[in-house]
Amino acid sequence: MPLALAARPLALIAPRVSPQADRSPDGEVRRAGGGRRAIPWVLAAVFFLAYGALSVTRHLAMESTGYDLGIFEQAVRAYSRFEPPVATLKSPGFDVLGDHFHPVVALVAPLYRVFPSPVTLLLVQAALFAVSVVPVTRLATDWGGRRSGTCVGLAYGLSWGIQQAVQFDFHEIAFAVPLLACCVESAARRRWASAARWALPLLLVKEDQALMVAAIGAYILCRGDRRTGAALMAVAAVTGLVVMGVVIPAFSPSHAYRYAHTLHGGRPFAGLAVKAGTVEALLAPTVFLALRSPLVLLAVPYVAARFWATEPHYWGTGFHYSAVLTPILSIAAADALHRSHHFLGRAAAPAILAVAVAITMVGPWPVGPQPLARLLSPATWTASDRYRAAAATLALVPDGAEVAAANRLAPQLTSRCRVFRLLASPPWRRPEWAVAVTGAAPFRPLAAADASALEGLPAAGYRLVASGGGVAVYRLALPPGRPAAPSS
Repeated sequence: MPLALAARPLALIAPRVSPQADRSPDGEVRRAGGGRRAIPWVLAAVFFLAYGALSVTRHLAMESTGYDLGIFEQAVRAYSRFEPPVATLKSPGFDVLGDHFHPVVALVAPLYRVFPSPVTLLLVQAALFAVSVVPVTRLATDWGGRRSGTCVGLAYGLSWGIQQAVQFDFHEIAFAVPLLACCVESAARRRWASAARWALPLLLVKEDQALMVAAIGAYILCRGDRRTGAALMAVAAVTGLVVMGVVIPAFSPSHAYRYAHTLHGGRPFAGLAVKAGTVEALLAPTVFLALRSPLVLLAVPYVAARFWATEPHYWGTGFHYSAVLTPILSIAAADALHRSHHFLGRAAAPAILAVAVAITMVGPWPVGPQPLARLLSPATWTASDRYRAAAATLALVPDGAEVAAANRLAPQLTSRCRVFRLLASPPWRRPEWAVAVTGAAPFRPLAAADASALEGLPAAGYRLVASGGGVAVYRLALPPGRPAAPSS
């Protein structure tokens, strides 16, 4: 399946609603003026600035990590040079397609070629999340008017699922969010062929999206076009099996799908309190209105798969795992609100949605205050002396050098060096340079693995070159005439 398939639906992101009318599921015709068409794009622009500011300020404050921003930058950097997507942070010669199947990431390569920086990846991600606001707001505006649409768009853009993903470096899942938003919008409008076209590129985003595509196909089969739904389910099943059973093992050093163990011997009844909290957090920003729409069923298989997994970090509200559920639940809430107009009255809709916005801004239990709040702090916008000192220390590592780096330092170097992970103990590659965190601000407290790695550098043959801002730079000390060579 060519990468062009992932780009093809992007031309459809522009509003397809006619200036005169759009038809809702119950046959009601809505008028859509120019002002309404502008609202989704205005909100998208505002959220792009907010998401971009959050991501970039985190990176400049050295809060981004090698796992995963550094890894993805190494892959995109390789794509931009027409090379296999090798991420040396995983291990020397490791092809990331042997870890997860995400060829869609190659779409970032042309832009990275012009602007070779981790900031490029962060801004691309911000743009993808921001664009996903458009279909959600557009649908709510068409069905409920400007006030309802604006409230839904704000609630969606501020949702904790999106904010958590924005603050956790860069991930391929950013491509899935706008695709899903457009897909579910089409499904809500009962445009089954359009929904299927938006769903297919999800198979190029990550292997687990095959489950989401299958769920969309099942929904289309049950609610509308049986032929389209059945075909979509078949494509999802075959693609998922081939990718996890053949493609990923072909690129993997172990010749196996390394995450298969999370599916074996599932733990559906473990951590029930955590799982219940996650479900509550997912539904609270919609004031539980999403439960009144059949579209909420699209989220069930993905949530069930997360809760079945044996890894506890899939169960909670952290990281980026809930981002793909946010457009589904937001559009389901808009659909439910539309269905409820006959007994709620139009005046009640903006009030309910205003409550949703308030819940989202504060953060539902157990998520708590959200990352965008840090943009209100003056400290976020001020480069402290310790950050400047850390940057100056890292600048001592020459461009093009091979360097072993601590997780927090790796993405500061991946755009100009060949970076490996600094590990606590052998076997690990010994490049000429090594950079570690010392436990001073802003890297306090010092993680146990970082402390062990720092302590082991002298014994591994490294001498201290300079330190400052919580960063220590080491260089491999060699007897005269002996070349620097890797040891494993």
